[in-house]
Amino acid sequence: MLTERARAEGFDVATKCSRAGDIVHAHSGQAHNMAVRATLGASITRVVTRHVAFTPRHPLVHRLKYTKTCDGIIAVSDAVREVLLLAGIPSSHITVIHTGVEVPASVERRAHDGLVVGHMGAFTPEKGQDVLVEAARALPDVRFVLAGEGALLEELKQSAPSNVSFLGFVADKAEFFAGIDVFAMPSRSEAWGLAALEAMAHGVAVIASDIQGLREIVTPDSGWVVPLAGMVDAIRMAGGNACPTGGRARAAEFGVARMAQETETFYRRLHPLS
Repeated sequence: MLTERARAEGFDVATKCSRAGDIVHAHSGQAHNMAVRATLGASITRVVTRHVAFTPRHPLVHRLKYTKTCDGIIAVSDAVREVLLLAGIPSSHITVIHTGVEVPASVERRAHDGLVVGHMGAFTPEKGQDVLVEAARALPDVRFVLAGEGALLEELKQSAPSNVSFLGFVADKAEFFAGIDVFAMPSRSEAWGLAALEAMAHGVAVIASDIQGLREIVTPDSGWVVPLAGMVDAIRMAGGNACPTGGRARAAEFGVARMAQETETFYRRLHPLS
C-alpha cells in the first residue's frame, strides 16, 4: 500500500535496496539487515527506526548492530529509547521522534443504544484482546467491537461471548471510530500506541493500560490510564460518566507534519547537504 501511495505522489520507488541515494532508512531489524548487506562498502548514511519496546534477547548483539552498522536511530517513544539505552546503545546515537497521526478536520458520531467499546490492532499476545473478551463476559450489557487480524483471532472468536463482534481488517477507520463510544487499549507492551492516538484524533476517549508507551500519549483530558486488572471497572465507569473531550487537541500535538519536519532535521544532521 505504501509503495502505491508513494508512486501516486510522484516518488521514485525501488522494490529492492540498492546503493543509490544518500540515506537508507530501515523500519525493522530485518529491513536493517537487508540494508546493511546491500550497501556494504558504499559511502551512504544508514538509519533505522525502532518501533518496538521489547527487551532484546541478546543485548550485546543488539548494541553492536545498532552502533556499528547504522549512523543513527529513531526511537518512536521514550519507552523505546529506554530499551535501547539499557542495551548499551549511547544516548547520542538515539533521537526520539514520535510517530505522527493525521487529525481529520471534522469527525462524525453515530447514535446507538448502550455503550460500545472498540479496539483496533493486531491479534497478538502483547495487544491484550483476551482482556477485552474477559471484560465482555463481566459486562454483558456493553458491546465490544474488535477490529484487526492476527494469530490469536480465531482462538478468541471461539471463546468470546455474544456481545463481542470481530470485524477483521478495517480500511475505513473514520467509519469505525464513528461507531464506538470508547476505545480500549489493554496492551501488555506498547512502543507507541498509534491506534490510541488515532482514536483520539477522531474524538474518541481512550482507556489505556498503564504502560509507558501509552502513558506518553493518554492524558486526563483525552482518556484514562488504568492497571490492566482495572479494565472492567474503567469501562463501567466510562459508561456512567461523561468522557473526556480533549483527545483531538492532544492528537494534534503529534501531527504528521511535525513528524516529517523532525525526521528531515534528523537526516540533515547525519548527512548535511554539500
